[in-house]
Amino acid sequence: MTIPGDKTTHFGNQTVPEDQKAGMVHGVFTNVASKYDVMNDAMSLGIHRLWKDAMMDWLAPRNGQKLLDVAGGTGDIAFRFLKRAPNAHATVFDMTQSMLDEGRKRAEATAMAGHLDWVCGDAMALPFADDSFDVYTISFGIRNVTRIQDAIDEAFRVLKPGGRFMVLEFSRIPNEGLQWLYDRYSFNIIPPMGKMIANDRDSYQYLVESIRKFPPQEEFAEMIRKGGFEQVKYRNLSLGIAALHSGWKL
Repeated sequence: MTIPGDKTTHFGNQTVPEDQKAGMVHGVFTNVASKYDVMNDAMSLGIHRLWKDAMMDWLAPRNGQKLLDVAGGTGDIAFRFLKRAPNAHATVFDMTQSMLDEGRKRAEATAMAGHLDWVCGDAMALPFADDSFDVYTISFGIRNVTRIQDAIDEAFRVLKPGGRFMVLEFSRIPNEGLQWLYDRYSFNIIPPMGKMIANDRDSYQYLVESIRKFPPQEEFAEMIRKGGFEQVKYRNLSLGIAALHSGWKL
C-alpha cells in the first residue's frame, strides 16, 4: 500500500512507490535475460536491427571516441558502435547483472574484449567522473528509469563538452488509426509471445504498458532540452513506432 504523500511513479499501468520501481524493473530483466535477444527479434519481426543501424548512421561513430551505452543489456549497441569504429572504446552499463552476463557470452564480446567494459549500476547515479565520455546512448531503456529527468541530467554530467546524447525508444505514431492498430498488436500478441518464448507473460505485459506511458516525441525532446542539451532533434522510425532523439552538450 502506498502511504499518502509518498512519491509514486508508474510500473506499466500500476502506480508504485518510487523506491520500489527499480527493483521491479530489475526483476523483469532478470527474468527475461536469457531470451531477451530472441524476443526482440520476434516482437519486432527483426526490425529493431534496422532501427539500431539507423541510430549508428546518425551517430557516425569515430575511432578514439569513448561510448557509454546505458541500459546496454547484452551489448547490441556497443557491438555496432565498435564495428564502425574498431579503435573506439565502449562501456556497456546496465542495472541488471544477468543481462550483462548474457552479453559477455556473445562472440562479439570476445572479439572486442580489448575495447569493452561491462559495468552494473544505476542510470540515475552513474559511477563515472564528469566529462568522461564522447557519446552516451540508451536504447529501449530510458522508459524503465524511475526518474527519467535524473537520467538525462546524469548523461549531461558525464559527457564531455561537445559530447553527443542519443536515445532510441518506442514512441507514438502520429496517426490515431495506425496507433490503435499498433496498440492492438502490442497488447494482444506480445504478452502471449512472451509466455510462449520466454515463459514469462507478466514481464512482457509490463513492457508493452511501459511503452504507452512514455512521453510522445516533442514532450521527450523538451525533457532533453531541460537537461541542458542543445540542437535537440528527433527522427521517427517505422511511422513513429520508435523514435531517435539526439542532443549535444555544447
